This record gives sequence, C-alpha cells and structure tokens, in this order.
Amino acid sequence: MTSASLVALVLLVALAAYSCGGGTDYGAGLWDLTAGGTDRGIRPRSLIDYAMAPVWEVNNVWLVFVLVVTWTGFPEVFAAVFSAAWVALTLAILGLILRGVGFAFRKTTRHVVRHRRFSVVFGVASLLTPFFFAATLGGIASGRIPLGSRGSTLATTWWNPTSVAFGALALTATAFIAAVFLVGDARRFGAPDLVAYFRRRAVASAAAFVVVGGVTVGVLAIDAPHLVDGFWRGWGLVFTIAAPVMAVASAVLVARGMAHPPRLTAVAAVGSAVFAWGLAQRPYILPPTMTIESAAGAAPTLDWLVIVAVVALVLVTPALALLYWLDARGELEADHDDELAGNEFYE
Repeated sequence: MTSASLVALVLLVALAAYSCGGGTDYGAGLWDLTAGGTDRGIRPRSLIDYAMAPVWEVNNVWLVFVLVVTWTGFPEVFAAVFSAAWVALTLAILGLILRGVGFAFRKTTRHVVRHRRFSVVFGVASLLTPFFFAATLGGIASGRIPLGSRGSTLATTWWNPTSVAFGALALTATAFIAAVFLVGDARRFGAPDLVAYFRRRAVASAAAFVVVGGVTVGVLAIDAPHLVDGFWRGWGLVFTIAAPVMAVASAVLVARGMAHPPRLTAVAAVGSAVFAWGLAQRPYILPPTMTIESAAGAAPTLDWLVIVAVVALVLVTPALALLYWLDARGELEADHDDELAGNEFYE
C-alpha cells in the first residue's frame, strides 16, 4: 500500500469515528428537539444532558483530525472542496458553534423561557451540521466538486439529489445511533420509563436508517452511476451488506433488552455505511477524474504524515477509549439534584 493510500485509509477511519462519536451527539440533539414541551420533554432532555456532558466536546477531535489530514495530505482536494462547497460547510460549522452554545447555556439557566430557547437552538443546530457535512460528501461522491473552482458559489455542488440523499441518511444514522446509546444511558441512570421511551425510537430509527440507505443507493444509481458499481464488489459489497444487517441486529438486541451489544452493532452499522461509500469511490478521491494518487501531496510530506497520524492514533485512541469506558461505567457522572426524577424551572 502506498503512502497516499494509507493516508486515505486513515482519513476514512477518522471519518467513520466522527460519524459514530459526533453522530451520537447530533442524534441526541434531534431527540432533544422532538422531546416535546417543557413538562413532557424535561426527563428525556435531562438524560441527554447527563449522557452527553462528559464526551460531547471530545468527539470533535475526530473532525479536527479529518481537516488536518485532508489539508496536509491532499491539499488540492481541500482547496477544491472548501472553494466549491463553502456555503454548505459554513452552515455546518455555524451549526457546530450554535449547538455548543445552546447546550452549554441551557445547563446554566433555570428560566423556563430561556431554557426552551437554548434547547431549540441546540436541537436545530444538531440537524444543520450533520446534514450539510453529509451534503458536501454527496457533492464529492457525485463528482460535482470541480478542480480550480476558486470562489465558486454554485449550489449544485452541495444541493443535488445525491447530497440530499446523503444528508437524509446522515440524519437517520445519527438519530439511530443516539437512540441506541440513550437506551443504555437510561438503564444506567435507573430510569425504566426512559429505557422504553428511547427503545421505541431506536427501533423506529433503525428501520428508517435501512430504508433511507436503500433509497440512497437508488438515487446514486440515477445521479452517480459511476459510484454504484463500487457498492457491489469487493470490500464495498461487504460493508454495503454489513450496514443494514448491523442496524437490524441493533434493533433486535434493543427490543430484547440487551445493554452493551446494541451499541457495538450500532457503531458497526454507521461505520460500515461510511466505509461502503469510501471503498465504493476507490480509486478516486474526487470522482470522476482525480484519484488518490494524483491528488496526494509531496512524497516526503505523506511519509511524515503517516508517521504523525500513527503516533496520534496510538496516543489519542487509548485515551478516548478510556474516556468512553469510564463514561459507560458511570464514573464521570457529575453531581446533580436527581434531575431525572424531576426538574424545576421558574418563569
């Protein structure tokens, strides 16, 4: 495997990690937005607060890693994507900022109106970011990101059938993986009513993920036929099959009351969807003309990038794994006033 291919593989792994880690947070925002009014939605929102608090900022490490690797290893691709799809990426980053603001500030207020407003900001922003990040990937996958498109404002680079399908798939994927994780969190917090609440949503969103995934492949067959063949051969086929199979497995395990296995299968489902796209696109990084090898930076830069990426993964991955493990065991829970049993706000 060449240095360029190895860097591309590292980039794909980081994208999959961000889709699972960050996706869980975005999906929690979706369930927060749809939880209902202040009285009806207070318990689900309390669970979301305490489940997300220890890890929500850490998950963005993967996003930074993706940006740095792309910029360093494939500078022409970085320039082309950010020039052609800057509107979508700006909206995604705006959502990233606003959801952080909404999540942080609503935890510091007991004023019911302000709490509701910050919750809406948090929820809406949690939809914007995954949709527009995925829409940008849809523009890449469908071959709509041209080289040398400095300052291009063409909406078709990020608003087209493939981009919309990718965005919809991203939203269903985040809703699915978040619901599965929240079932386990509700069990850990001793809230059986919330276990049932999120179990229903996990099963429904798993079905939606499978259906939207099938629709996305159908859209690609019409809008990006150069990509479809990759889904039905080699490792692309393996991951294309694994994604819906793991999603169904998650729904079955959640319905049967399993604790940790559904989380593993949910991560496998979402990660497999990302890998299916990445491997189907091989050998192109910007279809249908720019390959991974032709887009790669200077050989010495790639060699050093491989070394730095491996060192970073060796150092960061165990630390993140420990953080997630401690969180899953409840070791990072903040002191609170039994807010899952009932919260009080003032007008």
